Amino acid sequence: MVDDTDRAHLRRCVALARAALDAGDEPFGSVLVDASGRVRFEDHNHVAGGDATRHPEFAIARWAAEHLTPDERAAATVYTSGEHCPMCAAAHGWVGLGRIVYASSAAQTSRWYAELGAPPAPVRPLPIQEVVPGVVVEGPVPGLDDEVRELHRRFLAR
Repeated sequence: MVDDTDRAHLRRCVALARAALDAGDEPFGSVLVDASGRVRFEDHNHVAGGDATRHPEFAIARWAAEHLTPDERAAATVYTSGEHCPMCAAAHGWVGLGRIVYASSAAQTSRWYAELGAPPAPVRPLPIQEVVPGVVVEGPVPGLDDEVRELHRRFLAR
């Protein structure tokens, strides 16, 4: 169940996505929160430079693998503006991160891009659970998903 604390972290993700968009990048942002509620790492997309793997969820997985114990990773929550792509979901699973909460789903993003005439992504969007069975996943979150949609609309309008 998504609560007020989750919504606060998701709002930060949306703000990070907005910062990415303002910097000329795709609007995605993510935050890693430990079991005590402390933000340990946050980032946004950095794919505009040509490296399509520079997603914030992937950066979180790499940071967590280097800085947290396996137990700390399992107890952490990853918040993100958009549901993980298969690459990021796999990284999440391989390093053993815990719960994922997202504002908008991959299905929503795919639908928005199709409605706006954008070409499909080069990698098929899959629900996180198809890539990482057993991980606790929550989202999309009504209201916040609309904010994310507007960021993607602005991105594609450029």
